[in-house]
Order: sequence, then C-alpha cells, then structure tokens
Amino acid sequence: MVTFSKKIGIDLGTANILVYVKGKGMVLQEPSVVALEKGTNKVMAVGEEAWRMLGRTPGNIVAIRPLKDGVIADFEVTEIMLKHFITKVMKRKRLFRRPIVMICVPAGITGVEKRAVLEASMQVGARRTLLIEEPIAAAIGAGLPIYEPRGSMVIDIGGGTTEIAVLSLGGLVVSESLRVGGDRFDEALIRYIKDKYNLIIGEKTAEEIKINIGSAYVEEDQEFEVRGRDVMTGLPRNITMTSEQTVEAFEEPLHAILDAVRRVLEKTPPELSSDIMDRGIILTGGGALLHGFDKLLSQKTEVPVFLADDPLTCVARGTGYALEEADRLSSSLLVRSSDANFKK
Repeated sequence: MVTFSKKIGIDLGTANILVYVKGKGMVLQEPSVVALEKGTNKVMAVGEEAWRMLGRTPGNIVAIRPLKDGVIADFEVTEIMLKHFITKVMKRKRLFRRPIVMICVPAGITGVEKRAVLEASMQVGARRTLLIEEPIAAAIGAGLPIYEPRGSMVIDIGGGTTEIAVLSLGGLVVSESLRVGGDRFDEALIRYIKDKYNLIIGEKTAEEIKINIGSAYVEEDQEFEVRGRDVMTGLPRNITMTSEQTVEAFEEPLHAILDAVRRVLEKTPPELSSDIMDRGIILTGGGALLHGFDKLLSQKTEVPVFLADDPLTCVARGTGYALEEADRLSSSLLVRSSDANFKK
C-alpha cells in the first residue's frame, strides 16, 4: 500500500490553536485549554469543551492553559493537547505516514523555547517539524508581497504576544516581539474592575467585556452589564461598564504596543519607511479586532493602518502556505528539526 505524509500547519497560540492541512485549508480552531483530573492527570476534555470548564470546575478537575506569552509553559500538557488535535485532523490515519508539521513561533523566542516546541511536536508523532516566525506567517496569510524588494509592515496581536515586523525580500528587516497580547487586556480589565468597583470577575467574563465593548478609541460609547463577586460581602453583584472605561483599563497594554511600534518604525531604513507610508500597516491576530485600535494606531504614528481579511486566521493560513513553499522560504525558517530518527 502506498502511504503519504500529510502536511500540517499549526498556529500554536496562547489562547487558540488553529490547524491548516494541505489540500483542505483550515480544519480546526479551538481554545488552547486542557482539563485534567487532579492527582491522576487523567484528561477530561481538550479545546472547546475544556474552555467551557474554565472557572467552573469542581475541586477534583483543573482547566489548564499550557501556553503563556506565546511559548510552552507546561510541556506535558502541551504534548497532550497537540496529540489530541493532530490525531483529530489525521483522518484515515493508517493510510498516512507521520505528518510533516510546521509551527509558528514568536520572533523573540529563545533557543530553549524553540527546542521545547520541536520536542513536543516530535513526541506526538511528527516525522519532521519546521518552525516559522509568526510575523512572516502573518504577512503571508494577509497576502503581503513579502518577496518583493519593497517594505511591508505587519502587526500581529495574539493572545500572548504582539509581533511587529517590517519585511522585504522574504525576510525580516526590523522586528520586535512583545509579550503583550489579548491576555494582558483581559488581566487589565480584571484589575480595573476590582480596583474601581471592588468586584471580582473571571477571565471568561473579562473576554466577554473585551469582545462586546472593549475599545482602544471610542467613537460611540456603549454599555455592558457585568456580573461578579463583591470583594466585601462575597455575594454576586452587577455593574454597568462603558466603552470609555475599557479605554482607561487598557491604557498600559495599549501604550506598550504603541511604544514598540514607534521603535520599529524608528529603526526602519528610509526607503522601506517610504514604502510603508504608501502602503500602510497591516493588522492581524485576534487582538487586532479590538474596536478602534486601527484608528488609534494611525493617529499616533501618522501612517495608514488597515485590518487584514479574517485577521484571526492569518497566522495559521500563512503557516499552511509557507509549509507548501518551504524551499522558497528556507532562509526565513527559524529552525529545521532533524528527522534523522525517522526513516523517510
């Protein structure tokens, strides 16, 4: 029987994992969460089902997000999660050899962190694993002409990191990886509501606020009812949040991202700066959907800013496309794992 190796592109995100399969496109998008039974470490749920358990589990079950700031924080749980998702997309797996996998990683990842990602992928059965920098994957997924001798600038705001990069001729010219992303915005909301209202909310409630009324720049103020636990009485209590208040809550992470964007622009060669002024900055990632962020960024940098089509899936799509053109992108890949341990 003839066997074939599937090619799989993975956006191993802090908040979500997205999987692209060559010939099929995007086949999976689920939260990066695993629910385990305490003591035995028995897997109770993975992905969407585990996400619904966050903050609602009984004492004997813990819901874990094994990635933090875009890198592996819990190796064993990451391995469990990867194995679950790869098995899920490997239909009729007996007809296929071990898959070739490409995983995107933050541009600022350390050597130790790279090895952890490679090891996790190989442990779950990948025949060969390639790593690609997130800003390159984001730019490819957004359809930017990164191979041309002119500047393209992309900002990818994920759950754990923000990747800012200027690209030309298929590689990074200037880049900065900032460990600030959607999770920091959620944490800022939790802290703001506790300080201002003496009310404790969970991360799922914070994300609901962010999605519904979260703003970086307010054009029309909106309201959202928030339910939490009173710090003093311990009883449930409701408050009403406004978009203006979310701008105030997000001040710290927004300033961190804006400062990093300015630093990258200041380091960009003049010829490429001219290209960016003409063509603008492209925003990708789930954090790019924060209302008014494009307007705020354009106002602060005086550069046109545009939201990519389907920004949430740009990195995963770019990773998949890059896997199909791995030879052309060889100079841009961070690491190629050795597949000497596996017979071709």
